[in-house]
Amino acid sequence: MARDEQLKERWALVVEKLSAQFADGDSLDLDAIIYLIGVQELGQIHRDYKKDHKLDLMHVAICKLLTPYGFYEFDFVDEDGWPHYKVKEQLPHLKAGEQSVLMKEAIVNYFVETEYID
Repeated sequence: MARDEQLKERWALVVEKLSAQFADGDSLDLDAIIYLIGVQELGQIHRDYKKDHKLDLMHVAICKLLTPYGFYEFDFVDEDGWPHYKVKEQLPHLKAGEQSVLMKEAIVNYFVETEYID
């Protein structure tokens, strides 16, 4: 199976499973899935987050997702339990579609590694 085809199938599976689990079947978008990963990585699941913290959660998720690509490296967890990353390499300038593909690939890989999907 071609790499693009496999990515499309796995992405659809991630969206389907997460949407059923967290959105009563409404389809979650890329940003919502990134947010959920941030909450998962922080580990403080049963908490209400203000707008600033929601953006911070998305940042944590993006750092986590792009660590295997060499862009970030885990640094430490602060006293409030928030993970911090340091930049190893600047992200290349990508077109919107290329950014979307990179993030979807990183998300699929994250959920394969955590055994949420095959």
